[in-house]
Amino acid sequence: MRRMNLASTPPDNESFLREVDDELRRDELQSFWKRWGRWLIGGILGGLALFAAYLWWENDKVANAGVDGEQMSQALDTLATSDTPEAEAQLKKLTTAKNAGYRATAKIALAALAAQRGDSKAAAKGFADVASDSSLAQPWRDLALVRQTVTEFDTLKPDAVIERLKPLAVSGHAWFGSAGEMVALSYIKLGQPQLAAKLFNDIAKDESVPETIRSRAVQMAGGLEAGTAGAATNKDLVK
Repeated sequence: MRRMNLASTPPDNESFLREVDDELRRDELQSFWKRWGRWLIGGILGGLALFAAYLWWENDKVANAGVDGEQMSQALDTLATSDTPEAEAQLKKLTTAKNAGYRATAKIALAALAAQRGDSKAAAKGFADVASDSSLAQPWRDLALVRQTVTEFDTLKPDAVIERLKPLAVSGHAWFGSAGEMVALSYIKLGQPQLAAKLFNDIAKDESVPETIRSRAVQMAGGLEAGTAGAATNKDLVK
């Protein structure tokens, strides 16, 4: 299957940390977000790539594939050949499948393809439909909610992101890393670096979180804590 590489190439660690430290020491958290926020969200997107194939495989281990399974396998094979229009046609047939796993995977995959071609409105709607479908198991709905929020992140108010994802941004949750990153970034946008640093630290310590996300969390927590300490020192000097 063709890998959907949606993440941008991050800057090297040394330059990144130096820039983060400089920005935060000047208390320019908004400037920091404008500069690095898109890269971080890109990292979240990259971490969620290939989800359709994985979820299909997980579901197939415990369910009788049957006709739906054959159709899903065919759709994924078609995607691997870069024939997106044909794959979309095959996936659309599966959006009414009796098997909830295939139905959810097809809808999420279609939404992801919409996001890939730049149709964020269609993508967000597709993810939202899955997230609000009470007939689906909660893991599917949580995944769709995370993807919906990634798609809409730049247009959502920070408070809305926090309210939406806070239940998922807890240690031990399957989507703690991805949801936690977005909640922490929203705290930064609200000018609450202490809350952001704490959440990034929690993510960094959770060994169930993917290593790439934990690595970013370590960098972010360090930069935020340094900036907060610098701001406190400046206030003491003013006094």
